[in-house]
Amino acid sequence: MIDDFAKASLHDALRWVREGLVAKVDGLSEYAVRRPLTHTGTNLLGLIKHLTITEARYLGEIFDRPYADPLPSFTDPGYANHDHLWVREHETRAQVLTNYRRACEHADATIAELPIDTRATVPWWPRPDVMLFNVMVHVLTESNRRAGHADILREQLDNTTNTDPNVDWTAHRNRIEQAARAADPSQ
Repeated sequence: MIDDFAKASLHDALRWVREGLVAKVDGLSEYAVRRPLTHTGTNLLGLIKHLTITEARYLGEIFDRPYADPLPSFTDPGYANHDHLWVREHETRAQVLTNYRRACEHADATIAELPIDTRATVPWWPRPDVMLFNVMVHVLTESNRRAGHADILREQLDNTTNTDPNVDWTAHRNRIEQAARAADPSQ
């Protein structure tokens, strides 16, 4: 059932994943938070910058609640999504985090003020007629996806994880490596 309990549950989950994502940049150098760690350039601060646009667009613009700062548009000439997944040298970490928090506050206000069944249109979706519920699920899914990326990136940088400190992770990884090699003797 889509009701106020569902709305509160989704909103709580979204707040939780936001906090975890922001925590991934704590204690890292400017280089580390910006460093491209995959072939496509994925980096920690870029993930947060990307989610700033996600929060502001989906839980702002879509519900006729424009965000204060201009957002890049899919219809802008030369628009490329990957241009908004990294942070240029003149953009500071503090600016990116402040912008993210502001976008989240704007999104939170939308969630608080609108009923869960408020209708809207997302023109680029295959089923464009949506409710706040659908958009909240989308933003939560996108945030969880990017938070998962951030978990892996942070682990690559300094082995920091949110896992059980009582586990011998080196031994665990070695067991996994042995099983992978046993499954494919050509390795």
